Amino acid sequence: MEKASAHGGPAPTSSGNTQNPDRFRDMKLASGRFIVRTRLGGGSFGDIYGGLDTWRNKDVAIKLEQVRCRFPQLQYESRVYRLIHQNTLHVVGIPEMHWFGVEGDFNVMVIDLCGPSLEDLFNYCHRKFSMKTVTMLADQMMHRMEFLHSKQLIHRDIKPENFVMGLADKGHHVYLIDFGLSKRYWDARTQQHIPYKEGKPLTGTARYCSINTHLGIEQSRRDDMEAIGHLLIYLHKGHLPWQGIRVPDPSQKTVRIGEKKISIGLEYLCRDEPPQMLKYMKYCRSLKFEETPDYEWCRSLFREIFDKENASRDWIFDWVTRRQKEIAHSGNGSDELPAPSIASGPGELVQPSTAPSLPATPSTH
Repeated sequence: MEKASAHGGPAPTSSGNTQNPDRFRDMKLASGRFIVRTRLGGGSFGDIYGGLDTWRNKDVAIKLEQVRCRFPQLQYESRVYRLIHQNTLHVVGIPEMHWFGVEGDFNVMVIDLCGPSLEDLFNYCHRKFSMKTVTMLADQMMHRMEFLHSKQLIHRDIKPENFVMGLADKGHHVYLIDFGLSKRYWDARTQQHIPYKEGKPLTGTARYCSINTHLGIEQSRRDDMEAIGHLLIYLHKGHLPWQGIRVPDPSQKTVRIGEKKISIGLEYLCRDEPPQMLKYMKYCRSLKFEETPDYEWCRSLFREIFDKENASRDWIFDWVTRRQKEIAHSGNGSDELPAPSIASGPGELVQPSTAPSLPATPSTH
Protein backbone atom coordinates (compact mmCIF):
# COMPACT_ATOMS: atom_id res chain seq x y z
CA MET A 1 0.00 0.00 0.00
CA GLU A 2 1.39 3.39 -0.93
CA LYS A 3 0.48 6.67 0.62
CA ALA A 4 0.47 10.22 -0.69
CA SER A 5 3.02 12.34 1.08
CA ALA A 6 3.64 15.98 0.87
CA HIS A 7 2.92 19.03 2.77
CA GLY A 8 0.24 16.92 4.09
CA GLY A 9 -1.23 13.51 3.27
CA PRO A 10 -4.54 11.96 2.39
CA ALA A 11 -7.46 13.22 0.37
CA PRO A 12 -10.46 12.28 -1.65
CA THR A 13 -9.60 10.46 -4.79
CA SER A 14 -8.04 7.19 -5.75
CA SER A 15 -4.53 6.93 -7.10
CA GLY A 16 -4.35 8.02 -10.70
CA ASN A 17 -7.14 10.57 -10.31
CA THR A 18 -9.36 10.21 -13.37
CA GLN A 19 -11.53 13.22 -12.60
CA ASN A 20 -10.77 16.77 -13.66
CA PRO A 21 -7.65 17.64 -11.63
CA ASP A 22 -8.73 21.29 -11.49
CA ARG A 23 -12.34 20.65 -10.50
CA PHE A 24 -11.78 22.47 -7.18
CA ARG A 25 -9.90 25.39 -8.74
CA ASP A 26 -11.09 28.78 -7.48
CA MET A 27 -13.31 27.14 -4.85
CA LYS A 28 -13.55 29.31 -1.74
CA LEU A 29 -13.24 27.81 1.73
CA ALA A 30 -13.85 29.04 5.27
CA SER A 31 -16.24 31.81 4.24
CA GLY A 32 -13.94 32.94 1.46
CA ARG A 33 -10.70 33.11 3.43
CA PHE A 34 -8.94 30.44 1.34
CA ILE A 35 -9.05 30.07 -2.44
CA VAL A 36 -8.09 26.76 -4.05
CA ARG A 37 -5.60 27.03 -6.90
CA THR A 38 -3.60 24.34 -8.73
CA ARG A 39 -3.60 20.68 -7.78
CA LEU A 40 -0.12 19.73 -6.58
CA GLY A 41 -0.65 16.00 -6.50
CA GLY A 42 -2.41 13.13 -4.85
CA GLY A 43 -2.47 9.47 -4.12
CA SER A 44 -4.66 6.65 -2.92
CA PHE A 45 -5.94 8.72 0.00
CA GLY A 46 -6.62 12.03 -1.67
CA ASP A 47 -5.40 15.28 -3.11
CA ILE A 48 -3.51 18.36 -2.10
CA TYR A 49 -3.80 21.75 -3.74
CA GLY A 50 -1.93 24.99 -3.65
CA GLY A 51 -4.08 27.86 -2.48
CA LEU A 52 -4.17 31.42 -1.24
CA ASP A 53 -4.88 32.69 2.25
CA THR A 54 -6.60 35.98 1.46
CA TRP A 55 -6.31 37.24 5.03
CA ARG A 56 -2.53 37.04 5.00
CA ASN A 57 -2.00 37.13 1.23
CA LYS A 58 0.20 34.03 1.50
CA ASP A 59 0.34 30.73 -0.35
CA VAL A 60 -0.92 27.68 1.51
CA ALA A 61 -1.34 23.94 0.99
CA ILE A 62 -4.92 22.66 1.07
CA LYS A 63 -5.51 18.99 1.81
CA LEU A 64 -8.81 17.43 0.82
CA GLU A 65 -10.27 14.13 2.01
CA GLN A 66 -13.70 12.67 1.38
CA VAL A 67 -15.68 12.56 4.61
CA ARG A 68 -16.68 8.98 3.83
CA CYS A 69 -13.28 7.72 2.69
CA ARG A 70 -12.11 4.34 3.99
CA PHE A 71 -9.28 5.67 6.16
CA PRO A 72 -10.18 9.22 7.25
CA GLN A 73 -7.13 10.96 8.68
CA LEU A 74 -7.43 14.72 8.39
CA GLN A 75 -9.40 15.34 11.55
CA TYR A 76 -6.92 13.25 13.52
CA GLU A 77 -3.95 14.96 11.88
CA SER A 78 -5.44 18.39 12.60
CA ARG A 79 -5.55 17.49 16.30
CA VAL A 80 -1.88 16.50 16.14
CA TYR A 81 -1.01 19.87 14.61
CA ARG A 82 -2.86 21.62 17.42
CA LEU A 83 -0.92 19.63 20.01
CA ILE A 84 2.37 20.43 18.32
CA HIS A 85 1.75 24.17 18.25
CA GLN A 86 -0.05 24.41 21.59
CA ASN A 87 1.73 26.57 24.18
CA THR A 88 4.63 27.16 21.79
CA LEU A 89 5.06 30.65 20.41
CA HIS A 90 7.29 29.81 17.47
CA VAL A 91 7.71 26.29 16.11
CA VAL A 92 10.69 25.81 13.79
CA GLY A 93 10.52 23.17 11.09
CA ILE A 94 6.90 22.05 11.34
CA PRO A 95 4.23 23.73 9.19
CA GLU A 96 1.49 25.67 10.91
CA MET A 97 -2.12 24.61 10.47
CA HIS A 98 -4.35 27.56 9.63
CA TRP A 99 -7.76 25.90 9.39
CA PHE A 100 -9.61 22.61 9.54
CA GLY A 101 -13.25 22.08 8.67
CA VAL A 102 -15.81 20.35 6.51
CA GLU A 103 -16.80 21.77 3.14
CA GLY A 104 -19.56 19.78 1.45
CA ASP A 105 -18.44 16.15 1.22
CA PHE A 106 -14.83 16.90 2.13
CA ASN A 107 -12.69 17.29 5.20
CA VAL A 108 -10.30 20.15 4.54
CA MET A 109 -7.05 21.09 6.26
CA VAL A 110 -5.02 24.18 5.39
CA ILE A 111 -1.33 24.35 6.34
CA ASP A 112 1.78 26.27 5.32
CA LEU A 113 2.98 25.58 1.81
CA CYS A 114 6.46 24.07 1.78
CA GLY A 115 8.97 23.27 -0.94
CA PRO A 116 10.10 19.98 -2.47
CA SER A 117 10.60 16.87 -0.37
CA LEU A 118 13.97 15.25 0.24
CA GLU A 119 12.89 12.46 -2.11
CA ASP A 120 12.24 15.03 -4.86
CA LEU A 121 15.64 16.62 -4.27
CA PHE A 122 17.32 13.22 -3.96
CA ASN A 123 16.07 12.35 -7.45
CA TYR A 124 17.13 15.78 -8.72
CA CYS A 125 20.66 15.05 -7.46
CA HIS A 126 20.79 11.63 -9.20
CA ARG A 127 19.85 9.76 -6.02
CA LYS A 128 22.91 10.41 -3.93
CA PHE A 129 23.75 13.16 -1.46
CA SER A 130 27.21 14.22 -0.32
CA MET A 131 28.20 13.61 3.28
CA LYS A 132 28.13 17.37 3.84
CA THR A 133 24.46 17.50 2.84
CA VAL A 134 23.62 14.37 4.85
CA THR A 135 25.19 15.76 8.03
CA MET A 136 23.46 19.13 7.66
CA LEU A 137 20.16 17.32 7.18
CA ALA A 138 20.86 15.04 10.15
CA ASP A 139 21.41 18.01 12.45
CA GLN A 140 18.01 19.48 11.62
CA MET A 141 16.23 16.11 11.67
CA MET A 142 17.49 15.48 15.21
CA HIS A 143 16.13 18.86 16.26
CA ARG A 144 12.74 18.06 14.72
CA MET A 145 12.60 14.72 16.52
CA GLU A 146 13.60 16.25 19.83
CA PHE A 147 10.87 18.88 19.53
CA LEU A 148 8.18 16.42 18.42
CA HIS A 149 9.09 14.04 21.24
CA SER A 150 8.97 16.96 23.71
CA LYS A 151 5.31 17.23 22.76
CA GLN A 152 4.92 13.58 23.83
CA LEU A 153 4.40 12.47 20.24
CA ILE A 154 6.20 10.00 18.01
CA HIS A 155 5.99 10.29 14.23
CA ARG A 156 6.00 6.62 13.15
CA ASP A 157 6.46 7.30 9.44
CA ILE A 158 9.98 8.58 8.88
CA LYS A 159 10.81 8.70 5.16
CA PRO A 160 12.29 11.23 2.71
CA GLU A 161 8.84 12.22 1.43
CA ASN A 162 7.96 13.43 4.93
CA PHE A 163 10.84 15.87 5.19
CA VAL A 164 10.44 18.92 2.98
CA MET A 165 12.37 22.13 2.54
CA GLY A 166 11.06 25.59 3.28
CA LEU A 167 10.47 28.35 0.76
CA ALA A 168 12.12 31.73 0.13
CA ASP A 169 14.15 32.84 3.18
CA LYS A 170 13.31 29.50 4.86
CA GLY A 171 14.73 27.54 1.94
CA HIS A 172 17.48 26.04 4.10
CA HIS A 173 15.06 24.87 6.81
CA VAL A 174 14.04 21.21 6.94
CA TYR A 175 10.36 20.68 7.78
CA LEU A 176 8.77 17.54 9.19
CA ILE A 177 5.29 16.82 7.80
CA ASP A 178 2.51 14.23 7.60
CA PHE A 179 1.37 13.36 11.12
CA GLY A 180 -1.46 11.02 10.15
CA LEU A 181 0.28 8.06 11.81
CA SER A 182 1.68 9.96 14.80
CA LYS A 183 0.85 8.75 18.29
CA ARG A 184 1.19 9.82 21.91
CA TYR A 185 3.85 7.84 23.76
CA TRP A 186 2.89 9.45 27.08
CA ASP A 187 -0.48 8.56 28.59
CA ALA A 188 -2.13 11.73 29.86
CA ARG A 189 -4.52 9.73 32.06
CA THR A 190 -1.94 7.62 33.90
CA GLN A 191 0.89 10.16 33.58
CA GLN A 192 3.14 7.32 32.44
CA HIS A 193 4.83 6.11 29.29
CA ILE A 194 2.59 3.87 27.21
CA PRO A 195 3.15 0.20 28.07
CA TYR A 196 5.44 -2.16 26.21
CA LYS A 197 3.41 -4.42 23.93
CA GLU A 198 4.12 -7.13 21.40
CA GLY A 199 2.09 -8.44 18.49
CA LYS A 200 1.50 -4.98 17.01
CA PRO A 201 0.92 -4.68 13.25
CA LEU A 202 3.58 -2.78 11.34
CA THR A 203 2.69 0.90 11.07
CA GLY A 204 4.85 3.14 8.90
CA THR A 205 7.09 2.61 5.90
CA ALA A 206 8.84 -0.75 5.88
CA ARG A 207 11.94 0.50 4.07
CA TYR A 208 12.93 2.83 6.91
CA CYS A 209 11.22 1.54 10.05
CA SER A 210 13.09 -0.01 12.96
CA ILE A 211 13.74 -3.69 13.51
CA ASN A 212 11.55 -3.65 16.62
CA THR A 213 8.68 -2.35 14.49
CA HIS A 214 9.10 -5.37 12.19
CA LEU A 215 9.08 -7.60 15.28
CA GLY A 216 5.67 -6.25 16.29
CA ILE A 217 6.87 -4.27 19.30
CA GLU A 218 5.00 -1.10 20.23
CA GLN A 219 6.83 1.93 18.84
CA SER A 220 8.40 4.60 21.01
CA ARG A 221 10.95 7.38 20.60
CA ARG A 222 13.79 4.98 19.84
CA ASP A 223 12.03 3.79 16.69
CA ASP A 224 11.84 7.29 15.18
CA MET A 225 15.57 7.69 15.82
CA GLU A 226 16.52 4.34 14.26
CA ALA A 227 14.37 5.10 11.22
CA ILE A 228 16.25 8.37 10.74
CA GLY A 229 19.50 6.39 10.69
CA HIS A 230 18.16 4.15 7.93
CA LEU A 231 17.02 7.25 6.05
CA LEU A 232 20.41 8.96 6.32
CA ILE A 233 22.23 5.87 5.03
CA TYR A 234 19.76 5.70 2.14
CA LEU A 235 20.37 9.36 1.26
CA HIS A 236 24.15 8.91 1.30
CA LYS A 237 24.45 5.53 -0.43
CA GLY A 238 21.45 5.82 -2.72
CA HIS A 239 19.86 2.58 -1.56
CA LEU A 240 19.39 0.20 1.36
CA PRO A 241 20.27 -3.54 1.22
CA TRP A 242 16.64 -4.62 1.63
CA GLN A 243 15.37 -2.66 -1.36
CA GLY A 244 14.25 -4.50 -4.48
CA ILE A 245 12.94 -7.62 -2.76
CA ARG A 246 10.48 -9.46 -5.00
CA VAL A 247 7.86 -11.86 -3.66
CA PRO A 248 4.89 -13.56 -5.38
CA ASP A 249 2.56 -12.46 -2.58
CA PRO A 250 2.70 -8.66 -2.04
CA SER A 251 1.37 -9.09 1.49
CA GLN A 252 4.61 -10.89 2.39
CA LYS A 253 6.89 -8.12 1.19
CA THR A 254 7.10 -6.28 4.52
CA VAL A 255 7.87 -9.62 6.21
CA ARG A 256 10.73 -10.27 3.79
CA ILE A 257 12.05 -6.74 4.24
CA GLY A 258 12.08 -7.28 8.00
CA GLU A 259 13.86 -10.62 7.69
CA LYS A 260 16.52 -9.08 5.46
CA LYS A 261 16.92 -6.10 7.77
CA ILE A 262 17.38 -8.35 10.81
CA SER A 263 19.89 -10.61 9.03
CA ILE A 264 22.19 -7.76 8.03
CA GLY A 265 24.72 -6.72 10.65
CA LEU A 266 25.23 -3.06 11.42
CA GLU A 267 28.86 -3.27 10.34
CA TYR A 268 27.70 -4.35 6.89
CA LEU A 269 24.91 -1.78 6.76
CA CYS A 270 27.31 1.02 7.71
CA ARG A 271 30.24 -0.11 5.57
CA ASP A 272 31.83 2.76 3.65
CA GLU A 273 30.14 5.16 6.08
CA PRO A 274 32.00 7.26 8.67
CA PRO A 275 32.43 5.38 11.98
CA GLN A 276 30.05 7.83 13.65
CA MET A 277 27.19 6.40 11.58
CA LEU A 278 27.83 2.96 13.06
CA LYS A 279 27.97 4.50 16.55
CA TYR A 280 24.64 6.19 15.93
CA MET A 281 22.92 3.03 14.72
CA LYS A 282 24.30 0.95 17.60
CA TYR A 283 23.09 3.59 20.04
CA CYS A 284 19.57 3.69 18.56
CA ARG A 285 19.24 -0.07 18.67
CA SER A 286 20.49 -0.15 22.28
CA LEU A 287 17.85 2.28 23.55
CA LYS A 288 15.30 0.90 26.00
CA PHE A 289 11.59 1.14 25.20
CA GLU A 290 10.91 4.08 27.54
CA GLU A 291 14.34 5.69 27.30
CA THR A 292 14.74 9.32 26.28
CA PRO A 293 17.28 9.56 23.45
CA ASP A 294 20.30 11.80 23.97
CA TYR A 295 19.56 14.07 21.04
CA GLU A 296 22.52 16.37 21.61
CA TRP A 297 24.96 13.45 21.65
CA CYS A 298 23.42 12.18 18.42
CA ARG A 299 23.84 15.59 16.82
CA SER A 300 27.44 15.72 18.03
CA LEU A 301 28.23 12.53 16.09
CA PHE A 302 27.16 14.09 12.82
CA ARG A 303 28.97 17.32 13.66
CA GLU A 304 32.13 15.24 14.09
CA ILE A 305 31.62 13.88 10.58
CA PHE A 306 31.01 17.39 9.30
CA ASP A 307 34.18 18.73 10.90
CA LYS A 308 36.28 15.88 9.50
CA GLU A 309 34.93 16.70 6.05
CA ASN A 310 36.35 20.21 6.54
CA ALA A 311 33.04 21.51 5.23
CA SER A 312 31.58 24.96 5.74
CA ARG A 313 28.29 25.08 7.63
CA ASP A 314 26.83 27.40 5.02
CA TRP A 315 23.58 25.44 4.50
CA ILE A 316 24.36 25.17 0.80
CA PHE A 317 22.94 21.74 0.03
CA ASP A 318 23.76 19.60 -3.00
CA TRP A 319 20.63 20.66 -4.86
CA VAL A 320 21.54 24.33 -4.49
CA THR A 321 25.01 23.71 -5.93
CA ARG A 322 23.55 21.65 -8.77
CA ARG A 323 21.02 24.34 -9.63
CA GLN A 324 23.70 27.04 -9.57
CA LYS A 325 25.80 25.01 -12.01
CA GLU A 326 22.80 24.53 -14.31
CA ILE A 327 22.13 28.25 -14.32
CA ALA A 328 25.78 29.05 -15.06
CA HIS A 329 25.86 26.49 -17.88
CA SER A 330 22.56 27.40 -19.52
CA GLY A 331 22.32 31.08 -18.75
CA ASN A 332 18.81 30.47 -17.43
CA GLY A 333 18.21 33.02 -14.70
CA SER A 334 15.57 30.98 -12.88
CA ASP A 335 16.77 29.45 -9.62
CA GLU A 336 13.67 27.32 -9.10
CA LEU A 337 14.15 23.83 -7.69
CA PRO A 338 11.91 20.83 -8.42
CA ALA A 339 8.26 21.55 -7.76
CA PRO A 340 6.66 20.01 -4.68
CA SER A 341 5.70 16.41 -5.35
CA ILE A 342 2.98 14.56 -3.53
CA ALA A 343 3.53 11.08 -4.90
CA SER A 344 5.22 8.74 -2.46
CA GLY A 345 8.11 6.58 -3.49
CA PRO A 346 7.88 2.78 -3.24
CA GLY A 347 8.41 2.72 0.49
CA GLU A 348 5.94 -0.05 1.35
CA LEU A 349 3.86 2.00 3.77
CA VAL A 350 1.55 0.05 6.03
CA GLN A 351 -1.30 1.90 7.65
CA PRO A 352 -3.51 0.92 10.58
CA SER A 353 -7.22 0.45 9.97
CA THR A 354 -8.05 3.00 12.63
CA ALA A 355 -6.23 6.07 13.88
CA PRO A 356 -4.62 5.79 17.32
CA SER A 357 -6.43 7.60 20.10
CA LEU A 358 -5.09 11.03 20.91
CA PRO A 359 -6.01 12.99 24.05
CA ALA A 360 -7.32 16.46 23.32
CA THR A 361 -4.62 18.23 25.32
CA PRO A 362 -1.04 17.31 26.13
CA SER A 363 0.16 16.64 29.63
CA THR A 364 3.51 17.65 31.05
CA HIS A 365 6.12 15.50 32.68
